[in-house]
Amino acid sequence: MSKKDGKGSTKKNSQLVLRLDKDERDAFVELCKELDTSAAREIRRFIREFMKEHEGR
Repeated sequence: MSKKDGKGSTKKNSQLVLRLDKDERDAFVELCKELDTSAAREIRRFIREFMKEHEGR
């Protein structure tokens, strides 16, 4: 399956539920907005980097 722009499918089909302190979550979301990104994007980026860092274990 591919997207119309030719970049391939980037469909997300799973969720990860996290329980966070409200103030910490709100501060993180606000910082992401200030940096013109989203909380979800940054969490996905962290997961990918973490997995790459720990490959082969």
